[in-house]
Amino acid sequence: MYSSHLDKYLQRYSVCEAYPLYGGEMADLDQIVVIPALAEKDALFHTLTSLACNGKDELKHSLVLCVINNRPSPFATTEDVWNNLETMMIMKDMIKGDLPDHRLAGTNITDLVQEILASPLRLAFIDASSPGHELPPKGGVGHARKIGMDRSLTLLDSQCHEKKLIFCLDADTLVDPNYLSSLRNHFERFSPPGAVVAFSHRIPEDRRLGDGICCYEIFLRYYVLGLGWAGSPYAFHTIGSTMACTAAAYTAVRGMPCRQAGEDFYFLNKLAKLAPLGDIRDTIVYPSARPSGRVPFGTGRRMLRFLEGGHDEYLIYDPRVFSVLKAWLEEFTREPGSSGDDLLARAAAISPHLHSFLDRNEFAAVWERIRGANRRHEYLTGQFHGWFDGFKTLKLIHELSADAFPPIHMFKALKILFQQMNLPMADVLADTESLTLDEQMLILDFLRRGSFINP
Repeated sequence: MYSSHLDKYLQRYSVCEAYPLYGGEMADLDQIVVIPALAEKDALFHTLTSLACNGKDELKHSLVLCVINNRPSPFATTEDVWNNLETMMIMKDMIKGDLPDHRLAGTNITDLVQEILASPLRLAFIDASSPGHELPPKGGVGHARKIGMDRSLTLLDSQCHEKKLIFCLDADTLVDPNYLSSLRNHFERFSPPGAVVAFSHRIPEDRRLGDGICCYEIFLRYYVLGLGWAGSPYAFHTIGSTMACTAAAYTAVRGMPCRQAGEDFYFLNKLAKLAPLGDIRDTIVYPSARPSGRVPFGTGRRMLRFLEGGHDEYLIYDPRVFSVLKAWLEEFTREPGSSGDDLLARAAAISPHLHSFLDRNEFAAVWERIRGANRRHEYLTGQFHGWFDGFKTLKLIHELSADAFPPIHMFKALKILFQQMNLPMADVLADTESLTLDEQMLILDFLRRGSFINP
């Protein structure tokens, strides 16, 4: 069954054929780590070194596949293209088992390469950078991930009886020594279609950058905490370097979206419609907190905006938006077989803004079609969450925030949500809009532990 789906996917949806692959022995692979890299010479080899510290048994049947990418001129700078060329030159030497030219790599990278070569790490890269092989003009990180993940489908050993897995990482993200084994064990034990790995942004020494990433990560965790409290099945983080999936699930959702940003959100949103995603907490990935203007949103852009200071980053969603979501999901769960008009009327009793949102999205008509095709409540519930998915949830929250419940200060919002959830951290938050970085880190560490969410 998997083989027929794989062939169909590769014929209809794959984009990897136009991009050269360089690597050594690639037999007997049952898991592949895909890393897109754009001008990441200074960061990538740190990431590879952290992977090389994983267990030898895991490394022997794993491949790290880097997608060195850029768009054509004038969309890519000369500096980025040259950085990519140097990265590929170093990696070609590594694949042959040689140290790179010291003048090209420098002492730091050469030392890292020595550590990598001393391990059983298996390395390959795809050239999506050289003239004639660049990403399309509108391509971005989503396209680069898709190239690597599509190619992974052709490299995974079809004769292997183990689950065939694909892990996503970023070129500036470090991992724990148990990263590969932890992910493998989770998929073998629980068999989810996909999973997200616990993450912890590295806190920079620069105070301003530290403030920025602490603020941003608290916001990310607050949003997922609010979704979880509301009962949403989409209460998971959507960060590219935390994603993992089975090869079968990857083909089932037609692969990675080719987007310049947000590809992680849309990909996980699709995977979650197959079955609940796994939540891997016994290993951690450590993304960078670098400011960057490469993509329209995400960590890098948010850090850049924080440094520019033109927006109050401490204004976040009012917890009442999650209260509306919670009431709506509970109302549906109470009688999932209700008609569309009945559910719409009950939504109006919760919030006129919720009613307006559902009405404009033609919920009543859509629900009647769904109800006509699915009579059993368990099927109805799955179809409901397939329609009212993570994207519609986010759109509803944006609309409620814009029209009904304007954003409020982060620490006030956290205190209210913690109190609603009966979390002890609520007592730590004073009624203030000013906390030191150390005090904010206490909150962030509490959120990172996250044992109160889906234990």
